[in-house]
Amino acid sequence: MTTTAQRPVPESKRDASKRYTPDGFEVPAPSENDVLYEARDGIAWITLNRPLVLNAVDWSLTLHFGRAVERAATDGDVRVVIIRGAGRAFSAGGDLQSSPRPEGLEIPGMPEIMRRVWQMPKPVIAAVRGHAVGQGCEIAGMCDLTIAAEDAKFGEIQVRHGFGPPLLITPFTVGLKAAKELLLLGEIVEAPEALRMGLVNRVVPGDQLDDAAETMARRLASLPATAVALNKLLVNRVYELAAFDEALNYRDVPELVELSGRTRDDGVAADRLRTLSERGWEAFKEQRDQAFRE
Repeated sequence: MTTTAQRPVPESKRDASKRYTPDGFEVPAPSENDVLYEARDGIAWITLNRPLVLNAVDWSLTLHFGRAVERAATDGDVRVVIIRGAGRAFSAGGDLQSSPRPEGLEIPGMPEIMRRVWQMPKPVIAAVRGHAVGQGCEIAGMCDLTIAAEDAKFGEIQVRHGFGPPLLITPFTVGLKAAKELLLLGEIVEAPEALRMGLVNRVVPGDQLDDAAETMARRLASLPATAVALNKLLVNRVYELAAFDEALNYRDVPELVELSGRTRDDGVAADRLRTLSERGWEAFKEQRDQAFRE
């Protein structure tokens, strides 16, 4: 996986037109390298590759992730797909300080891309280390199988920002009470608790994560592909008959759309987003997470 050789830039030397992480690293401009794709021995490795911002999801990552998923889905030599994150996290969710999307550029939304993951006959494994929160938690949840490193942390933290979940997969992965605990409280759970809840299938030592994902992928690839595809789609059909499609498409329900549109007007959410724009990420995070330290 790609790592960065950058050094932090002293605050006195920073360019006001550029973005920097809280510890002073310059955030690279959007590029096709925001997602890496490699196929070997029947396995496609899709790597979210914005490690300086913990693989936060912006328009560029979404665009290139969608292309990688489509490439894996249509590659006749690929039998299994593994999705992972570069660096120390799977994904920190939506990038609240993302650069604007270029005008006129059409990009599918993350829900549409993950529906492609859901619908493709090939099994998809999420290999999660570090944080998988917000959209990161949901991307892992939409994969067929999830292997977590011991340091993995999961959470639906959008409620802390005043947002709803972009991908409503959690009620289908963990059940009623656990889904409400995750979505209403916005707390982060560690790997053993995520395993107990049903967010992940297996937990392994961090230095064994890629090997464990590859071992599972090779096992899947060794099985009759048609039977694997059938069993994946049969399981999916059970959830689709339980109104999975209608649940994910909650933006088609007028009262939910109206309520979703008012979340940014909530006093607490508006104050936090104002702090983000005026005082920066660290001040925003301190304000947002204060209740979780008590």
